[in-house]
Amino acid sequence: ISGGLSITTDQATWVLTSYLVANAIVIPISGWLSDAIGRKRYFLLSIALFTLASLLCGLAPNIGTLVVARVLQGIGGGGLAPVEQSILADTFPPRQRGMAFAAFAIVVVVGPVLGPTLGGYIVEYSSWHWVFLINVPVGILAWFLVETFVDEPEQVKKDRDERFKHGLTIDYVGVALVALGLGFLELTFDRGEREDWFASGFIVMSAIIAVVSLVSLVIWELNHKDPVIDLKLLKNRNFALTIGVMGVTGMILFGTTQLIPQMLQQVLGYSSLDAGLALTAGGLATLVMVPFAGRLSGLIDVRLLLFPALLVQAFALWNMSHLTADIAFSDAAFARLFQAAALPFLFVPINAIAYVGLKQTQTAQASSLLNVSRNLGGTIGICFAQTQLAGGLQRHQSELTQTLNPLDPNYNDWMAKAGQAFGGQGDPTTTPLAVLYSQMQRQATMLAFLDVFRAMMVVVLIVAPLV
Repeated sequence: ISGGLSITTDQATWVLTSYLVANAIVIPISGWLSDAIGRKRYFLLSIALFTLASLLCGLAPNIGTLVVARVLQGIGGGGLAPVEQSILADTFPPRQRGMAFAAFAIVVVVGPVLGPTLGGYIVEYSSWHWVFLINVPVGILAWFLVETFVDEPEQVKKDRDERFKHGLTIDYVGVALVALGLGFLELTFDRGEREDWFASGFIVMSAIIAVVSLVSLVIWELNHKDPVIDLKLLKNRNFALTIGVMGVTGMILFGTTQLIPQMLQQVLGYSSLDAGLALTAGGLATLVMVPFAGRLSGLIDVRLLLFPALLVQAFALWNMSHLTADIAFSDAAFARLFQAAALPFLFVPINAIAYVGLKQTQTAQASSLLNVSRNLGGTIGICFAQTQLAGGLQRHQSELTQTLNPLDPNYNDWMAKAGQAFGGQGDPTTTPLAVLYSQMQRQATMLAFLDVFRAMMVVVLIVAPLV
């Protein structure tokens, strides 16, 4: 995109940031919006806006138009997942929700896995415009399918009509606090690493606005008779538990989805397309295991699946933390495959447990909070990973540099042999040093990645006993 529009890489990052901010603002209020105007109607509007915005993105002649189109796309996209989940929860009885959410898990887990690979392929063999234009026919088909086959529960319709009879109260303050709090929180996490965190006045300002707005939001919503976000749902222990586990799951999914291709590119020199292919095996493993997770959730208490699934995730991250800089493509692919195969046993139980004990009129709000948790967990996971990578790289570089001692016989022996090997290719002194520095940089980078995998493992192990 930066090359096609003749802009800097930093300017191009606003294409992602603008979508994430708009998405973060809309997701938490989508439950209230769907209850206010009707789930099916709101779902259709979201699909239409997302599809139209995708067309505008693909046709955008400059960065300004593209960013505006991405904001519209984020607004449309923010209403999709929460409404999908509430429709599934209302359509299927508790014992059948496992298979329903298993199908939904395919989209949630496989989408982020195959998306980068497909995007890399499109950019490699076509142009970036088609990354957006490919959504248009899919969106049109989705709109007609929803219009034809999706029905809204009668109870939800009655409750909405009853609310309109007494006058719909719009929580303007709540909406404003959501926009400020989550919007600036997303900006803080997304731009923090690039802006050197709190050394930047912009990041300090964003963080202060986010914290003040979110604290005010909690106080306001708990005391409002018709809140835009029903935080009282968190009094339900099952729901509060799933919110926490969903956040950790989002951290694992989005964090490792970014880390593995990045590691293959920076350490092994893979192209973006080849690095993305390492995730494909994991996507296939998820597809295979989803039906088993759905079937199993209908046979046993789904809560019994969460603890083993979290332990498998911890083991998968432990396995990733023992990779080396000389790994083959198959090693990285298998590490991801092992992790991805267990993800359905997290997503399916989480979604099945979340709606237990909730009224049908509460499912839309519950779906919104679940999606906020997953996306916020993913944002924090990516932010945490990149911050730890930067700090870990500097630390390991410093540690490895200290081992390069000219008084060490092994160092001198290696330099002498390297000088002979590269003697015919140029300066026998600087060439070995360049090779040595390159290897040190490579090893330091790999060690930094391993530290992040290890830290994620610790987070999972802390959360696992709580379920």
